[in-house]
Amino acid sequence: MLDTFENTETARLKLGEFDSLGDTSALYENVEIKVFGGIPNEEVLVGIHRYNKRRKEITFGVVLDVIVRSEHRIEPPCPYFGPCSGCQWQHIDYSYQLIIKANEVKNQFQAYAELSELNVQPTLPSPDIFNYRNHARFTVRKEGELGFVNRITRRFVAIDSCKLMTAGINKLLTLLQGKVGETSQLSVRHGINTNEWLIQPIIKNPQVEMMTGQTHYRELLHNRYFRVASPSFFQVNTLQAETLGKIVKQNCNLSGSSNVVDAYAGVGTFSAVVSKEASKVIAIEESGAAIKDAKINLAGLNNIEYIESKTEDAILNLPFKPDAVILDPPRYGCHIEVLKSILIKLPKRIVYVSCDPTTLARDLSYLVKGGYSVIDVQPIDMFPQTHHVECVVTLNSNL
Repeated sequence: MLDTFENTETARLKLGEFDSLGDTSALYENVEIKVFGGIPNEEVLVGIHRYNKRRKEITFGVVLDVIVRSEHRIEPPCPYFGPCSGCQWQHIDYSYQLIIKANEVKNQFQAYAELSELNVQPTLPSPDIFNYRNHARFTVRKEGELGFVNRITRRFVAIDSCKLMTAGINKLLTLLQGKVGETSQLSVRHGINTNEWLIQPIIKNPQVEMMTGQTHYRELLHNRYFRVASPSFFQVNTLQAETLGKIVKQNCNLSGSSNVVDAYAGVGTFSAVVSKEASKVIAIEESGAAIKDAKINLAGLNNIEYIESKTEDAILNLPFKPDAVILDPPRYGCHIEVLKSILIKLPKRIVYVSCDPTTLARDLSYLVKGGYSVIDVQPIDMFPQTHHVECVVTLNSNL
């Protein structure tokens, strides 16, 4: 049903729980394998695939047909669902996707006694569950053919449109298809509120009529224009990024006299949101490109100071104790030295924004053992149809 790959064997299997990549588990020949396209407790016909990775044989399954069907199963609307693998959960009703994501956060907390009893709020849904992504990274094959590479088989899948991308990106995809053979990768960013573009790299084919090779584009967020350069991070779900910013500001619990540290500040989105209710904001960012963007984006906000530095060094060198620290690290979480520096400075409040429940739980455990209490855990769905979940956790100092 979901598979266009060649099968050498099939099996009827009972599916177990989801793993960290959104696949279900199953026992096959007394070995646990991962199965794409399933839902826990279903009985399914699975196509079995084997491939070698670093001289190790890997076995995985793809659902071909459903024998005992979950009440949460729906028909995936995308013709590429399965072979593409960019979406893991198009076959699951969206309301249940939200439940799964909150449960994943809870499950990761169970590994730590000090987190196991935490209350996790219901996942906040995305305003758009399709066509929300403002950033696409296409692989280019053959004579300029655009598509994606399956994460398991590494097979290339050419596409005409993507259900996750904005309508603008899909229109651009149609215009560029078959015309970008001079490169192997194409990155496209689209400002949904500005209709500005960042298309990398430069495409010299005279058949390509739109401008390419831009150094940056702009997006309107929180009533402010944000310039985003090619190497800079920006949330891929623009509408949900508005919600995220409001939650972070609210949970910082600021007064007009508060001093705030925005660690991993990026292009300054959180700094802009909290600046109106703070006395001083310290925006810390290791990327020079992001700092350059932030200074342009936050021009006119005179209570923001920028520090281009490693986060742990900047926090330790602060001449004051912050009232609040915003942490928004990459997927691998905070470096241990960042957490140590926070426990030295002991800000009253920490608002931790995470896109990975596993590293989030690890870091929260360290902070709780160091004298903090978790007072709120709010999952937010930034990535519908995928297993990814964003989470905002708020902590207070007990010291």
